[in-house]
Amino acid sequence: MKYQVLSSLSLVLLILHFSTLTLAQTATAPAPSGPTNITQILEKAGQFTTLIRLMKVTSVGDQINTQLNNSNQGMTVFAPPDNAFSSLKSGTVNSLSAQQQVALVQFHVLPNFISMTQFQTVSNPLRTQAGDASPGDFPLNVTTSGNQVNVSTGVDDATVANTIYTDGQLAVYQVDKVLQPMSIFAAAAPATAPTPATLKKKSPAGLSPSSGSDDSPADASGADQRIAMHGMAVLVFGVSLFALL
Repeated sequence: MKYQVLSSLSLVLLILHFSTLTLAQTATAPAPSGPTNITQILEKAGQFTTLIRLMKVTSVGDQINTQLNNSNQGMTVFAPPDNAFSSLKSGTVNSLSAQQQVALVQFHVLPNFISMTQFQTVSNPLRTQAGDASPGDFPLNVTTSGNQVNVSTGVDDATVANTIYTDGQLAVYQVDKVLQPMSIFAAAAPATAPTPATLKKKSPAGLSPSSGSDDSPADASGADQRIAMHGMAVLVFGVSLFALL
C-alpha cells in the first residue's frame, strides 16, 4: 500500500514537472510579428474604403509597406475617411488621370515619422511623397493650437481628428478632409484682358483706331481731292477746245 502511494506521488510530481517546463517555454516564446501593412491598419480602423482602394490602384500602399519594412526612416500618413471623399464634388477622383491619382495619395504621405507633439515644432512647408516642398511642388503647412493640429494645402484646410496608429516608425492620423494639392485642384488663373495698346497693335493696317470694320473707307479726304482734280482737268480741256473753235 505504501509503495503504491509513493509510486502515485512520484507520477504526479513527474507530470507537474513536465507541465511547468511546457508553460515556461510557452511564456518565453516570442510572439509572431508580421511586416507593417498600411492597408491592413486602415481596414482594421474602418471607414477608409476609398483611400484603401486608391492605395491599391495606384500601388502607393505597396510602396509605403516596402519603405517601412526596408528602412528606418519612418513615415506619416494623413488618412481621410470615406465621408471626406464623399464631400468632394461628384466624380472628382474619377476625373483625375492615373498620374494625378498617384500624386493625390502621395500628397497624404510624409517621408518621415512625426508624432503629435512634434507637430508643435516642425518647420513649414512640409515635404510630401508627391514632391518637393517648393511652391507648386505639393507642399503642406501645419499649424497647431493647443492640442489641435491643422493641415493646409493652399486649397483647403483639414484638422487632425485622431491618431489611428503609431509605433514609433509609422504614424497614421485621421483628417476630416481630403488634402487637395494646388497643382491639381487650384482654379485656373483668369485670362488677362487685352490692353488698348494691344488692341491697337492688332488692328489691320489702314483702319482708323476707332474703326471696327474692314469695310470702312481708307481715306475720304484723299478721294475728294482726286475727284476735284479730275473735274478741273476736264474743265481746262473744254475751255481749250472752245478757244480753238
